[in-house]
Amino acid sequence: MRKVIQKWCLIGFIGLLLFSLTGCGLCGLPVCGRLSRPAPTPTAVGRALPELVTATPTALPAEVIKEADAEELLLINIYKRVNPSVVHIRVVQRVSSEGFTLPQIPGFPNIPQSPEEFYQQGSGSGFVLDKEGHIVTNNHVVENAEEVQVTFHDGTTVHAKVVGTDPDSDLAVIKVDVPEAMLYPVELGDSDRLEVGQRAIALGNPFGLRGTLTTGIISALGRSLPLGRASEIIGARFTIPELIQTDAAINPGNSGGPLLDSQGRVIGVNTAYESSASGIGFAVPVNTVKRVVPKLIKDGYYPYPWLGISGTDLSLDIIEEMNLPVQRGAIILEVTPGSPAEKAGLRGSTKTVQKAGRQIQIGGDVIIAIDGQKVTQFEDLLVYILRYTEVGQEVTLTIIRDGKERSVTVKLGERPK
Repeated sequence: MRKVIQKWCLIGFIGLLLFSLTGCGLCGLPVCGRLSRPAPTPTAVGRALPELVTATPTALPAEVIKEADAEELLLINIYKRVNPSVVHIRVVQRVSSEGFTLPQIPGFPNIPQSPEEFYQQGSGSGFVLDKEGHIVTNNHVVENAEEVQVTFHDGTTVHAKVVGTDPDSDLAVIKVDVPEAMLYPVELGDSDRLEVGQRAIALGNPFGLRGTLTTGIISALGRSLPLGRASEIIGARFTIPELIQTDAAINPGNSGGPLLDSQGRVIGVNTAYESSASGIGFAVPVNTVKRVVPKLIKDGYYPYPWLGISGTDLSLDIIEEMNLPVQRGAIILEVTPGSPAEKAGLRGSTKTVQKAGRQIQIGGDVIIAIDGQKVTQFEDLLVYILRYTEVGQEVTLTIIRDGKERSVTVKLGERPK
């Protein structure tokens, strides 16, 4: 028995000695830090562990890498070609403090400020249109500007003057007097050929960060900013139709900058973004620029043909309440006094009904065609008048009144300034 105990004591002593020399098999560190050599790789009882192999990532197919490189090269090329055409616009505006009231302090009455004037600064973007120094931007960027400065991509800053403005399309033209060598005009595309899903590239100066490029897609076409929403965003007085919607990042300071296609051609002018939602921006289509800007350069303003109504799309509730024989069209809600529509005898809605907690205006004429072109929604009417008519031109409206179809001829006037 004593010999057995001595044998196991000897084995234990030898094991302890080996443990001290090699270190802890769990963490691989020498016990108490007495040895610095690495511990041997532990082996499982009865079998050897396979040799450890370092994992190598699977290489992407060459065509995938080539496609990714092409995407990068495309954007790099567009930036290098078009960014010299994009400018940063800084304005100084005179603002009246008349009617301004200091914040209410408990226990003190409101104190109106004296009707003095003060100045505030703003900024936006624009792009060079031609070698004469004309630059396109948004109306709301330069509206009421006392001073306008333009900074080019190389840092050169010059004064500019406002040539013409159009609040109703939110477009404006300013002009700089610089050598032609400094001017790199953009190439204009065709917004009538756009498709939802195609690439959209925005260039501008968001938050004053000059020369910024963002990318996305065209999310929708033919959007409208209604009167109230347009007034809130950009101060427009009338509905702005045919806007391009994009998820390319558009932020304060992008206004007036170009929206480009994958060829680097201008397809729109960035004009607004939806602050309550991420990834929703709007741009005025370039074909509107082609129509409005030449008039701004020549006359300083754009004369819009004017019908003089407000309206909305037909809804199922309106169709049922009025027992209409049509499913699509635009109902007239209000006729402006003294307008061409009033002179032609068009009628607005006559009463309001309640349905499921909603107020619905009914009784007005329903427009279903203009000059033989179908009107399926109110925007169809706006677009036709803007694109294909002039001040003083007569148009024929096909309407539904009292359940019957009839025609009304209207001589368009000029939209009030």
